[in-house]
Amino acid sequence: MVVDFHTHIFPDAIAERAIASLEEKCHTSAFTRGRLDELKQSMKEAGIDYSVVLTVMTKASQFENVNRAAAAMNGKEGIIAFGSLHPDCDDICGKLDMICDLGLKGIKLHPDYHNIWIDDPIYVKITDEAIKRGLIVLFHSGWDIAYPDVHHASADHVANLLNILDVDGRPESKIVLAHTGGWNNWDDVEKYLVGRNVYFDTSLSLPLISVSQMQQILADHGCDRIMFGTDSPWDSQAESLARIRALDLEEEELECILYRNAFRLLNLPC
Repeated sequence: MVVDFHTHIFPDAIAERAIASLEEKCHTSAFTRGRLDELKQSMKEAGIDYSVVLTVMTKASQFENVNRAAAAMNGKEGIIAFGSLHPDCDDICGKLDMICDLGLKGIKLHPDYHNIWIDDPIYVKITDEAIKRGLIVLFHSGWDIAYPDVHHASADHVANLLNILDVDGRPESKIVLAHTGGWNNWDDVEKYLVGRNVYFDTSLSLPLISVSQMQQILADHGCDRIMFGTDSPWDSQAESLARIRALDLEEEELECILYRNAFRLLNLPC
């Protein structure tokens, strides 16, 4: 059993245009063209049972369309879709209630796309209210290749958010930090975030992080708080899975990373 806890798709009508724009901005190449059917084919070829599809809002007016589209694909053919929220949305509590009513189990927040520090008071409020509702909150964490000059989710700011929320004293919180706690910021992840009451997903990490540092983070943070993720379409699901399986892990540790932790967070039957 395998769960990819970090994937993205775009509506078919704009997928090619969106991928091409991001490829040019990020000076990189995608492994698919960002359509749902391609993700499902990739899952089949890689042997992945579930993919968590993360949506991101870039403006408040997208709330209805983004979250209803997520709900429409959620729970079908191995797709588990998260909703999203923008810090400029009015009635934050009402918006989170709607996300719950739509049957979505979590939200994705991206500080760089929102041009806001991860420990800004509005993010504190969104996260706090999401925790109260039992929602998973998955943050982009660390640098973003599309925004090389500003890092709104650096590990020290993430740590401050966790401190403000008293996350370590709230066992019910379900916060996930993408990219093994902080993309291309792993020394600070070890300094500020390892051992905190948060989960890391491994999306787009293993191509860049050294095997020794990844092994150290897994050992120090605990494999019971790490989840496999790819950032598809920006990394190959099959290649990412091979990299995880090549690590020096006990079978039980590997199972935790590949699906057991995700099943527990998502409340899926084993």
